[in-house]
Amino acid sequence: MHYNNQHIGLVKLVKYITVLLALVVLLIVCAVVVRRFPSPPGPADLRLPPDSRQGHSAGLTAVPDNFEIPAFEDTPEGQLAAYGYRLITETYALVGPDTRDPLTGNRLACCSCHLNGGTKPFSAPYIGLSGVFPIYIGREDKIESLEERINGCFERSMNGKALDVNHEVMRAMITYIRHISKEAPVGVRIKGQGFVDFTPPARAADKERGAAVYEKNCLSCHGAGGEGIKGSTGNREGGYLYPPLWGPDSYNDGAGMARLLTAARFIKANMPLGVTHDSPVLTDEEAYDVAAFVNSQARPVKADKEKDYPDLKKKPKDCPYPPYTDAVSPEQHKYGPFNF
Repeated sequence: MHYNNQHIGLVKLVKYITVLLALVVLLIVCAVVVRRFPSPPGPADLRLPPDSRQGHSAGLTAVPDNFEIPAFEDTPEGQLAAYGYRLITETYALVGPDTRDPLTGNRLACCSCHLNGGTKPFSAPYIGLSGVFPIYIGREDKIESLEERINGCFERSMNGKALDVNHEVMRAMITYIRHISKEAPVGVRIKGQGFVDFTPPARAADKERGAAVYEKNCLSCHGAGGEGIKGSTGNREGGYLYPPLWGPDSYNDGAGMARLLTAARFIKANMPLGVTHDSPVLTDEEAYDVAAFVNSQARPVKADKEKDYPDLKKKPKDCPYPPYTDAVSPEQHKYGPFNF
């Protein structure tokens, strides 16, 4: 009887150990399966592109030289993007002051400043902008959408009026910007956006020197009176082959290009037309002086500029119009030196 009890206990122990080992093996198998076949992504993963939760996705690290605009697909989005491209390169012909429903007050095109359809590095290109907006803009002292930023250009660089965010023109431009930004990262800026680095001289800009630089490097395209060269039939008809730099058809005095340092940075990397940021023709000093000469000329006046920069501490040193928080003269704010 004692032997039988011992035998029965041993059998139970063996069964217990066998079951325990089976459970351990099962857990190991499950772990291998889970590692090899991960669970489907959750809702957050489905909403976001790869790595976007870390602030960026794979793609461009810089705005490419000689960027090729991707073909416009025969889809509603593709056709709207194609219209956006036309709006940016033929702004004057589609929404300019001579059209049935004018939105701009001059005959410039967006690509007068945003060169090559907004794809040239260091000419404030559009590539990647849809991935970095909304961002803080000091001029309005708030987080702005890309639509609001475009409206700033319409009101200032184009001397026109703001659009409703759902206006077809706005939607077309936004769609075009997204079209050329497909390979750009999300949430980070890339090299070539904005303007080139620039070191301003530690002196006031010299408008007379600037006039000499203008005569040598700019006059042949932009004219002795800054009037530009108008396009002919089939060649920007109704607009300009080379845009006016001052006068009634140019940007107004509230535009970013009316600021000396902004204009100098643009000029250094892009002018005379054809130069590149890594092989400029003009020195920092020449770009500085010629920008002062250009911006000393008469141009349209934007109303209500005093409302810009609600937080005056955010106002750039080269903003050429008051009010200011310092005792520096408007003349120095406009022409430097900016060592204050």
